[in-house]
Amino acid sequence: MSETKAAGSGGKKEVLLRIRGLRIEGRSDDIWHEIVKGIDLTLHRGEVLGLIGESGAGKSTIGLAAMGFARDGCRISGGEILFDGVDLAKITREEKRRYRGSRIAYVAQSAAAAFNPAHRLIDQYAEAPVQHGIRTKPEAEEEAIDLYHRLRLPEPESIGFRYPHQVSGGQLQRAMTAMAMASRPDLIIFDEPTTALDVTTQIEVLAAIKDVVRQFNTAAIYITHDLAVVAQMADRIMVLRYGELVEENATGEMLDDPQEDYTKSLWAVRTFRKENPAESEGKVPIVKVENISASYGPVQVLRNVSFEVHRGQTVAVVGESGSGKSTTARVITGLLPPDEGRILFKGTALPPRYKQRSKDQLRHVQMIYQSADTAVNPKHRIRDIIGRPLEFYLGLKGRKKDERLRELLSMIELEPGEYIDRLPGELSGGQKQRVCIARALAAEPELIICDEVTSALDQLVAEGILRLLDRLQSEFHLGYMFITHDLATVKAIADEVVVMYQGEVVEHGPKEDIFKPPHHEYTELLLSSVPEMEVGWLERVLEDRTMESAGN
Repeated sequence: MSETKAAGSGGKKEVLLRIRGLRIEGRSDDIWHEIVKGIDLTLHRGEVLGLIGESGAGKSTIGLAAMGFARDGCRISGGEILFDGVDLAKITREEKRRYRGSRIAYVAQSAAAAFNPAHRLIDQYAEAPVQHGIRTKPEAEEEAIDLYHRLRLPEPESIGFRYPHQVSGGQLQRAMTAMAMASRPDLIIFDEPTTALDVTTQIEVLAAIKDVVRQFNTAAIYITHDLAVVAQMADRIMVLRYGELVEENATGEMLDDPQEDYTKSLWAVRTFRKENPAESEGKVPIVKVENISASYGPVQVLRNVSFEVHRGQTVAVVGESGSGKSTTARVITGLLPPDEGRILFKGTALPPRYKQRSKDQLRHVQMIYQSADTAVNPKHRIRDIIGRPLEFYLGLKGRKKDERLRELLSMIELEPGEYIDRLPGELSGGQKQRVCIARALAAEPELIICDEVTSALDQLVAEGILRLLDRLQSEFHLGYMFITHDLATVKAIADEVVVMYQGEVVEHGPKEDIFKPPHHEYTELLLSSVPEMEVGWLERVLEDRTMESAGN
């Protein structure tokens, strides 16, 4: 569909998508149970509808159903999905394929997983319009460059000729949005497209998505668990829980005056604040990072990084993608030997490579990773995942190992009898992250490095994980190095904050000092990029930055 035609039809605000009585079932242990329970949804041309709710609410399932699609293990069992008058629930698979990629497109949460690593970005952009007979290859490539301009990608004339691994996460997410727009679809489903991005990249991606959706008068379903993000993107919001509609309203009214108790509880999350900040004076730190510089091949990625973590203390390390946060963690754990500097554990220098470290040195520093899905073996039961460090580090076997397993499951608030023999696929995202916490605790460490452990979780689940980590820290006097791009998490759990930019520490100090002006220029950018639950915040911030740039 042409841009002119889209703009012309958008003024009428005609209904593009009408879902009535949608029911979807999921299969578990060969038993079908209902996971979406009679949802109604109406979307007009050029309108953006936000779907929010905690994990398991049915957001992504409904978004995929808008394409007439049900993921493996699910089936559409009832209702109508009328897209431009055609019921997608009743047409053949071949007929559905004619809509997908041409009139309906999908933008996934993980851009890295959505691209073929063996093909250039511009070739993957051109695939859908060429296959659907909408554009020739040269026409598609010319339009790709135009969209790369619109989406504010660097070097738009040449970036498409790179492979996915040669661009940043934020750039790849914008390239995926361009790919979804390639056939000028009437509808795009955005499924958590900025969840894994740092705040400075997120604001660019949100602005780019909003601009291109408006320019082409494209309707969109925007799925997210971030209330501040949906406030910037959506005209209307639907709140979902357990596959049912809780509340629906225009975005402004929903933010100002939610009616249902559950909606109010979502609005009130992230109220948790750590009590009694840890004191570090006069104590030898668990870990001291001393003047570390490190490289990947010929490229230096860390320069003179220094900070320390004490028992019972949480040090948050913040910064955008590529700032060196996770690389610093790799140096601490011995996965990346430093070029200069050293890591001290309780005053004693650790060998630079993990293979040179003793078993006892290894067990005292443990990591919890961002994606619990990829951090656990899907074929191993929970007893094996948590039990391995018990046996490897502590030599526990038999009854003693089983008793400790059950203690650890109780610590992370999972009923041992119910969960010990489950596979990871039988757990929610938050439950899998709790299992990863228990696995780290099994080694009885003194320092745990938490690498973006709540970024992929909805806000209610994330708050539960933060409360759990805080309780465990109090009980076992653990030190945490907390890597995150979420400044709300920093405010909730940190004692000290380390701000990193381009491989260097630009600010370091107690949380209260870091969040109090005056700020370092980069810290100010981070703080000003955190979305607020206010309609029009995104436009206001971008306008302010444009005026500042013009003034300079």
